[in-house]
Amino acid sequence: MLFLKKFFFIKIMKNKLKAFENIIKIMNELRSKCPWDKKQTFKSLRNLTVEETFELSQAILDGDMKNIKEELGDLFLHIIFYSKIASELGEFDIADVINSLCKKLIYRHPHIYSDVKVENEEDVKKNWEELKLKGKKSVLEGVPKNLPALIKANRIQEKARAIGFDWEKREQVWAKVKEELKELEYEIENQNKKEMEEEFGDLFFSMINAARLYGIDPENALEKTNRKFIKRFNFLEKESNKKGVSLKEMSLEEMDIIWNKAKKL
Repeated sequence: MLFLKKFFFIKIMKNKLKAFENIIKIMNELRSKCPWDKKQTFKSLRNLTVEETFELSQAILDGDMKNIKEELGDLFLHIIFYSKIASELGEFDIADVINSLCKKLIYRHPHIYSDVKVENEEDVKKNWEELKLKGKKSVLEGVPKNLPALIKANRIQEKARAIGFDWEKREQVWAKVKEELKELEYEIENQNKKEMEEEFGDLFFSMINAARLYGIDPENALEKTNRKFIKRFNFLEKESNKKGVSLKEMSLEEMDIIWNKAKKL
């Protein structure tokens, strides 16, 4: 039995190594023979990488495993591509990228590769953030500046939590949410546009905080609502077309009847 397990393990590893060799070979050929691939740089690929990341995110939300596999491949291609360009510049290659990652993972998992003890997932996250902080001037230094605002707010709060800057009990966050809502209502009543924008931001930030405390990913939650609205609105459009009436010609009450029908469906 042990022999069979070892045999299949070796076979699986050979298949994986073969696949890795193939993509490296293909990338080398594309870089030397394809006019488009030859011209690419770090900057020219950057926006495409962002696009591929969002396509993978969408596939994950859809639960589409076939598409997840395809998008992971596209993203992996970009990693290989960047590494190939860097190797041509004499900076690093794909082996350096992988070895650097291995070293980082071992360093940031002392509960696996050293004698550090952890009780749960929270302890692991706390250790991770503490290790990332070493050599940095600020707790928030590692948050990318160009992250979408909603994701950035969530990461800021996670990093602040890692050093103990958080509510003692998650229920306490609702007092802050109500406080921010009240301040926003005051600025709306007084029509202070600049202050209204600030208070909307504060309210969003506190709601993201609340979502985090209750274990909800705010980006995923909002995207699900976006998709739900689109689905219901498409239903509204189809129903109005069946009636031969434009949405612009329908009253809000008529649209509301169809909208409630969409919610039931």
